[in-house]
Formats: sequence, C-alpha cells, structure tokens
Amino acid sequence: MPHVLDFSGKVVIVTGGCRGIGRGIAERFLQAGANVVICCRHQPETMPSADGREAVFTVADVRDPDECERVVDVAVEHFGRLDIVVNNAGGSPPADSATASPRFSEAIVRLNLLGPLYMSQKAYAVMEKQREGGSIINIGSISGLRPSPGTVAYGAAKAGLVNMTQTLAMEWAPKIRVNCVTAGLMWTADVESFYGDAAAVERVAATVPSGRLGQPPEIADACLFLASDLSAFTTGANLVLHGGGERPPYLDAIGR
Repeated sequence: MPHVLDFSGKVVIVTGGCRGIGRGIAERFLQAGANVVICCRHQPETMPSADGREAVFTVADVRDPDECERVVDVAVEHFGRLDIVVNNAGGSPPADSATASPRFSEAIVRLNLLGPLYMSQKAYAVMEKQREGGSIINIGSISGLRPSPGTVAYGAAKAGLVNMTQTLAMEWAPKIRVNCVTAGLMWTADVESFYGDAAAVERVAATVPSGRLGQPPEIADACLFLASDLSAFTTGANLVLHGGGERPPYLDAIGR
C-alpha cells in the first residue's frame, strides 16, 4: 500500500503561499512530493522550497476572478492537471465597526469570501473533467465562529466561508471534496504587532487551553490530511484547530 501522505505527481495551488500560514502549507506539500503553485500580489524574496524543489510563483489578486483563472491556467500549463487547491489568502487590519468605509468592508469580503469562491469555481472547471476529481480546502478563522470585534467584515466573511464550504461540498460531490480548516490563535510573523508586544502575546497564549498559540505547520498538516485518502469520506467538514477553544468570560467572573 503506498503511503497515503505521498503527494508525488499531485498538483497543488496555495493562494497567499508566500508567507505565514500559506508558506507553511506550500512547504509541507513540497515535502510530501507535490508540485506546488503559489500566488500572491507581490513576489516574495525567496520561494517556498523543500528537498531542493521550489514552488512555482505567479502574481495574482484573488479578488479578481480573471486572475484566479490565470493561476489555474499556470498550474495546468506547468503540470498538466490540478488536484488540490488551498484557499489561504485572506486577512484584515483592524477597523472600527461604526466607521469602517464601504470600500474597506467590500475589499475585505472580496478577499476572504469571494476570492475563495472565484478560485474554487475556476478549479472546478478543471477538476470535474479529471477521473480522480480533486480536493478544495478553505482556510477559515475562529473569528468566523464567534464575535469578531474590530474586524466585523472579516469575521462575517469567514463565517460565510464555512457555509460556502458546506454548499460546494454538497453540489460538487462525489467527485470534488470541499473542506475547511478553521485556525484559532496562531503564531505568525506579525503576531507581536497585532497584539502589541511579546508580553501581550504571552498573555494571549496563556488563555489557550493548550497553553500556546498554534503554529503554521499544524495548519499545513491538517491540509495534508484533508487532501489525502485518509479523509476520503470527509467533505463539507470544518476542522477547527484552536488548541481547546477560548476561555468563557464567565469563568473569570465567578473566580474559576
């Protein structure tokens, strides 16, 4: 029996694969033998690589459906097929909910919800013609499962991403599996600037039952699982990686 986490010959697109969680995902698939295409709005100084192999890079803004189609075309032109798409590109700076501009809010929703939809549609056009079909994995956020103060458009978009995952999984089964990985509080390059400083990061990490923030490779490993035959009966699922969840405020209120 071949190793189920051997992705040799498989072709993977990782959006936002230049840094942070996306880069970790791209490198994990490269380590597993896959051919990887990454897209970002700006070319990184160094490419994700593993075992002497590098990802193929193309500039793209996933908010534009035509650019999503071009990314898929690049993958097919280079490698002849497309097996896996990881919709990772996303994010949002903080913004006051009462004063966030319409232009800002629309841009955040386009990046975090419509971008994954556009990329999934373009991938579907290729995958549904392949005998083996394909796998689409959306990277969500804990902000989509609970209130998201200061990032209302982002939280709402990520909540929509979970519903989109379930809907596409139902429509595109059984040939194409669609799943979501919801990331909890994660350690990334800009975590200190987001929370304020290193001491603030430590205080935040202490609130996680597992006692630490998550690491990008842990999100990547979940993607490998969902893209593999180990999860052949898994579609429409939302795998939540949050280290045990967030401590309910009432516990502090009652001294527990």
